[in-house]
Amino acid sequence: MTEEKQKLEQQLWNIANDLRGKMDADDFRDYILGFIFYKYLSRKMELYANKILAPDKLTYDDIDEETDLGQQYLEAIKAESLEALGYFLKPSELFHKLAERGNAEGKTKFILDDLDKVLNNIAQSTMGTDSEEDFDNLFEDLDLTSSKLGKTPNAKNELIVKVMNRLDQIDFKLEDSDSDVLGDAYEYLIGQFASGAGKKAGEFYTPQQVSKLLAAIVTTGKEKLKSVYDPTCGSGSLLLRVSKEVTEVGKFYGQEMNPTTYNLCRMNMIMHDVHYRRFDIKNENTLEQPQHEDERFEAIVANPPFSAKWNPDAVINDDRFSSYGKLAPSSKADFAFVQHMVHQLSEDGTMACVLPHGVLFRGAAEGHIREYLIKEMNYLDAVIGLPANIFYGTSIPTSILVLKKKREHTNDVLFIDASQHFEKVKTQNYLREEDLDKLISTYRERKVEDKYSYVASLEEIAENDYNLNIPRYVDTFEEEEPVDIQAIAKELKNLEKDMQSTDQSIADYCKELGIESPF
Repeated sequence: MTEEKQKLEQQLWNIANDLRGKMDADDFRDYILGFIFYKYLSRKMELYANKILAPDKLTYDDIDEETDLGQQYLEAIKAESLEALGYFLKPSELFHKLAERGNAEGKTKFILDDLDKVLNNIAQSTMGTDSEEDFDNLFEDLDLTSSKLGKTPNAKNELIVKVMNRLDQIDFKLEDSDSDVLGDAYEYLIGQFASGAGKKAGEFYTPQQVSKLLAAIVTTGKEKLKSVYDPTCGSGSLLLRVSKEVTEVGKFYGQEMNPTTYNLCRMNMIMHDVHYRRFDIKNENTLEQPQHEDERFEAIVANPPFSAKWNPDAVINDDRFSSYGKLAPSSKADFAFVQHMVHQLSEDGTMACVLPHGVLFRGAAEGHIREYLIKEMNYLDAVIGLPANIFYGTSIPTSILVLKKKREHTNDVLFIDASQHFEKVKTQNYLREEDLDKLISTYRERKVEDKYSYVASLEEIAENDYNLNIPRYVDTFEEEEPVDIQAIAKELKNLEKDMQSTDQSIADYCKELGIESPF
C-alpha cells in the first residue's frame, strides 16, 4: 500500500511540475487539485451508476442519452445518486469522456466551453437538495478564462487538455472502498504546494507532524468521537487527521474565512470519502460571524493565524467573551480564538490549539485572560513548547495549549519543553517519529522528566503571576564543566616558557645571519 501510495503521489506531483510552465505553483494548485477532484467525482459517479445498472447487464457508458429509454435510466440514476453521492453527472459529462474529446484522433480539440458547462452542471445538479450548500461554487477557483493558462483561448485549451490527458492515464482505484490512497495523495499535494507557498501556506496547511500531535492529544482515552471542530480549518487536514486516531467521528465541523481554502477543504472532505451529511464547513470570519455558536464539540483542534489583527468592537456583549471582563488586543487575536474555542467546547471535551509563544507571557489584557482561564475556570491542562521553524512561512517559536472543562488533574498543569527535539532538513525543522512518540507518551502519562517536562501546581503558577513561559517550569539549563584555575595557570606558565625559548632561537638565527633581531 505504501508503495502504491508513493507512486500515485509522485505521478500527480510530476504532472503538476511538468505542466505548470511559468505559472506560480500557488496558482497552478487550484487547477490541478480541481481537476483531480473532478476526475474523482466522475469515477465515483460511474462506479455507482454501474452498480445500479448491473442487474440489467448494462454499464453507464452504454446509456444513450438521446433516446427515451436512456433518459428514463438517467432520471432514475439521478434520483438515487443525489441521495447517495450528493451530486449527478451524465455519462457524456464524465472526466474520461471530456479528456477523449479534447484529444480526438491525436489532435487537440476545443473543449473549454463544454468543460465549463460540466463543472457548472455538477453544482446545479444539487440545487434544491440537502447537498446544495456543500457543492455550491466548489469549482469557482478553476477559472478557465484566466490569462495565466495562456494568451489565447487555444493556448488555454491546449494546456487544459494536456492536464486532463495526463490525469486520465492514472487509475485512482476507487473500486477498493477501504483504500484512502487517493485522499492521502491529495493531502500530499496540498502539503507539497504549501511547502513552496511561503507565508500563504499558513492559510491552508498545518504540517503533518503537528496535525498528528494535536489529533493524538484530543483523542486521548477515546475510541469514538461525536464531533470534531476546527474554527480556522484551512484545507481540513487537521480535522481529517483526528479521524485517523479513532474508529469513528460522528461529524466534522469547520469554519474558514478564505473562499479558496474553504473550497479546498470541502473537496478534501469528499476526496476522503466523508459523506456530505457528515461535514458542516462554513465560509465566514469565525470571530465576527461564528457559524456554529450553539453547537458544542467533543474535540477541538486549531492552528489559527498567529497574532492576527481583529476587530474587538464587533463582539461587544458577545457571550463567548463577556465573562472574562477583557478582550484580546486588536493587534493580536490569539486569545480571542482561545476564548471562542472554550465557548464551543463540550463539558467532556478536549481542545488543543497551536499559538505563538507570546501568549504564554504577554501582559495587559492577555495576562488577564490567561489568569482567568487558570484561576477562575481552571481549564488549562498542559502547555507544550514546540521547536522553532516547523511551520511553513514563519520561523517563530510556537506552543500548544491544551484545555479541558472537566480535568482529571485539577491541582496542576503539565509543562513539556520539546523545543530541542527535532531534525533540521534544509531550512525547515521537523518533528521525527521518535520526537512525536516522546511528546505523546509524556502528555498521556503526565510524566516528569528532567530538562523535558514538569508538573507545576496551581500555587506555583500563581506565584509566577500566571506567567506560563516554559523555562520558568522546565529547567533546560546545562551547567558548564568547572574551570581548574591551577591547571590553566600552569598551562600559561609553560606557554610563556615556550615563547621565550622560540624568541631566543629566532634571535640566535638572526645573529648567525648578521641581521637585526626583531626582539
